[in-house]
Amino acid sequence: MFESLGDRLQNAIHKMKGYGKITEENIGDMMREIRLALLEADVNYQVVKEFTNNVKQKALGEEVQRSLKPGELFVKIVKDELTELLGGESAPLNTSGHPAILMLVGLQGSGKTTTIGKLANFLRKKHNKKPLLVAGDVYRPAAIDQLKQIGKQLGIEVYEEGKKDPVQIAQNALAYAKEKGYDYILIDTAGRLHIDEELMRELLRLEQVIKPQEILLVIDSMMGQDAINVIQGFHNQLSLTGVILTKLDGDTRGGVALSVRHLTNVPIKLVGVSEKLDGLEAFDPERMAGRILGMGDILSIVEKAEEVIDQEEAMNAAKKMKNGKFDLEDFLNQMKQIKKLGPLENLLKLLPGAKKMGLTNINIDPKQLSHVEAIILSMTPKERRNPEIIKASRKTRIAKGCGLSVQEVNRLLEQFEQMKKMMKQMTNGNMKLPF
Repeated sequence: MFESLGDRLQNAIHKMKGYGKITEENIGDMMREIRLALLEADVNYQVVKEFTNNVKQKALGEEVQRSLKPGELFVKIVKDELTELLGGESAPLNTSGHPAILMLVGLQGSGKTTTIGKLANFLRKKHNKKPLLVAGDVYRPAAIDQLKQIGKQLGIEVYEEGKKDPVQIAQNALAYAKEKGYDYILIDTAGRLHIDEELMRELLRLEQVIKPQEILLVIDSMMGQDAINVIQGFHNQLSLTGVILTKLDGDTRGGVALSVRHLTNVPIKLVGVSEKLDGLEAFDPERMAGRILGMGDILSIVEKAEEVIDQEEAMNAAKKMKNGKFDLEDFLNQMKQIKKLGPLENLLKLLPGAKKMGLTNINIDPKQLSHVEAIILSMTPKERRNPEIIKASRKTRIAKGCGLSVQEVNRLLEQFEQMKKMMKQMTNGNMKLPF
């Protein structure tokens, strides 16, 4: 997300770092580049104008002129202004009800039904509580079946009554959720190809009768500036509490995210970052600003790891590494844990300086990881615990067992030995870091 915008902004800021001090002339050059970068990213013109004016005024302030490193302060000013533009502070979901009621609204094609499944999964993992999905889109063909399929994939119950009155369905679902002890009730609603009176009347009835804690508008981030009109159209009729931006992983421009809060005052609460059912993230303006400027997002990596990695198993592996007893069995277990974090290239992009280190264009073939897994699984338990006993005849048998070549078996064993040496150096404190 934001790849082209991030590249342009980072290049402009890099030039500023080379200046001994900030002057009216060089700040003017920087502002022109930043203005173009934002406009090309499809950020609203008025937003761009205000943003660049704010940065320029702060950059020409006395504090910056007296600074020994004006470039660093310029980076801070741009990051602070980007953070403010994106909403300033994160806006968490209101889940105070018993059950908490979350209603999703939006136009057809915005990804609403898939997003409600992702949201249920997100809430279940984050709070370890029970969500109930409610099929309230009774007009779109196959909408109910689609939601039931998503619920089946996730192991989350879907409440549906076919093509009855959506308000009545929601009321009945709420009574059912209270009876069965559900913590969240997530209501899917009908969309239209455009905002119309009939759609709004139905949504208003739902709002008035159900009184949800959250009314979340699902918007396709690839809509561009049209999304602002859609948000304002819904917000004028409903009490929107937040926006969920979908397909942010596919939109390299990202102008909608930079314009939404400033123009509508509706916070972005969540963003869709992949097509998978775990591809939903809480939106944090400061972290997003850091990602755009190439500063990375270590906290997101840590949070992802905490969600999926077994802490006790990780501690045991760390002890084995320290004692030099880390074997291929441990390596296989750790690899399975890492795979739970999602595509590794996405994690690499979150590291500070990923662009400079050439980590943003890396494509890791999932087949390679599958090959490593297949090789290790073709070994006997004794071979996994003692890789040094794997000689020519054993290598041939392992290669046949996994359908790969002896060369690939050799490559894995060599890489594992190199990794063990590196671990030993790290635990002994003898490893020289490249920075």
